[in-house]
Amino acid sequence: MLRFETAGESHGECLVATLVGLPAGVPISVEAIDRELWRRQQGYGRGGRMKIETDRARIVSGVRHSKTIGSPIAILLENKDWKNWTEALPVEEVEATEDKRKPVRRPRPGHADLAGSIKYNFAEARYVLERASARETTARVALGAIAKQFLREFGIEVLSHVVAVGEARLERAASFEELMALSRREQVLLNCVDAEAEQRMKAVVDEAYRTGDTVGGVFEVIAHGVVPGLGSHVAWDLRLDGRLAQAIVSIQAVKGVEIGAAAEGAASFGSKVQDTIHYDREGRRFRRGANRAGGIEGGMTNGEDVVVRGMLKPISTLRRPLESVDLATREPALAAYERSDVCVVPAAGVIGEAMVALVIAQALIEKLGGDSLVEMKRNFDGYQEQVKNF
Repeated sequence: MLRFETAGESHGECLVATLVGLPAGVPISVEAIDRELWRRQQGYGRGGRMKIETDRARIVSGVRHSKTIGSPIAILLENKDWKNWTEALPVEEVEATEDKRKPVRRPRPGHADLAGSIKYNFAEARYVLERASARETTARVALGAIAKQFLREFGIEVLSHVVAVGEARLERAASFEELMALSRREQVLLNCVDAEAEQRMKAVVDEAYRTGDTVGGVFEVIAHGVVPGLGSHVAWDLRLDGRLAQAIVSIQAVKGVEIGAAAEGAASFGSKVQDTIHYDREGRRFRRGANRAGGIEGGMTNGEDVVVRGMLKPISTLRRPLESVDLATREPALAAYERSDVCVVPAAGVIGEAMVALVIAQALIEKLGGDSLVEMKRNFDGYQEQVKNF
């Protein structure tokens, strides 16, 4: 079983990420991990924190001589902003004035502030927001970058693009070649494959800037080259679509998920929704006439691209704060404001890639078994032959 954990707070000393269950012998490039971390920090609408942090991965275990060794992988990610928070978030109790502790007593609507304070019986929300912050996803992206390097050994690529920002929407499908080109860009605006649509999205973000607001949107993650048969229909928690849905909705501010053309299908007749089945004799494989199912049928991959969308609400921290209540006095108050972003949809897409890559890597390991990459590839070749001879 491939599993991972993250630890750390938004303004703590560092983030920590661990990955257990990857086979030995997988080539690992730290440069490739740092590239994914860079991609997460990009996009029009990001806030001041991205000007402080230059995220770099420091692998401290599980990789030697640029290959995995089968033991748990641990990564440290420094928070450069920590130097400004040493008095507010010390590990041991120290004397500090109220302003040094930076308490948050006016919870933000839509954030974890109030629910978390009630749950953990905190008088204010600082500890809650520090862990609930999307800064945590830096660690997920680092681990997802390793999962993506593992999947490439089996011909699988995972990439994303932005489908919508507010009401501005891409009105056509994107090819995987376009997504590959996007991922290689050295400048990222809103990570949309269509320049005209991207400018309409930028105008929406500009309006949010002007009014002190925030804006959400939709990102799409595509996993290309996935073999059929990952996941299972035999138990509810083995279904790959369910696992992908949980992974995407676990991303901060994501409130909905779509596999394939789910929304369109819900408004259509069955004859218009189901993907017809055909056989490619030359390639010795079954294929679908379309991919409305998003590459998953009955909880299992069917050999088409896996397509997952995340619906991201506008983030909760507004420069024009909403109504709230002061936790100390119970009197009406405006919600707290901390340095934040206006639009994070492109970054959410990169985080979505990481989560999809981790889930598919987990399913691939379950399917193939093996303690080393050599063993897994041998099992993979055998399975590929079985699929061709079906």
